Amino acid sequence: MPKMKTNSSAKKRFKVTGTGKILHKQAGKRHNLGKKSQRRIRNLRKSAVLADGNTASVLKFKMPYSN
Repeated sequence: MPKMKTNSSAKKRFKVTGTGKILHKQAGKRHNLGKKSQRRIRNLRKSAVLADGNTASVLKFKMPYSN
């Protein structure tokens, strides 16, 4: 049986930590930044942990060899 392919868009957007959690970039930093506070913009730079409900689908279907 051939190997499964990792989804190319998923490997660019998500990062798996050592404990198995998935990190992703936060939304809201593309445009309309003038009306957002500097504190809010600064906090959007950080990566966030993906919600548990979405973690299983990303790992199983998009990134099969990440574990």
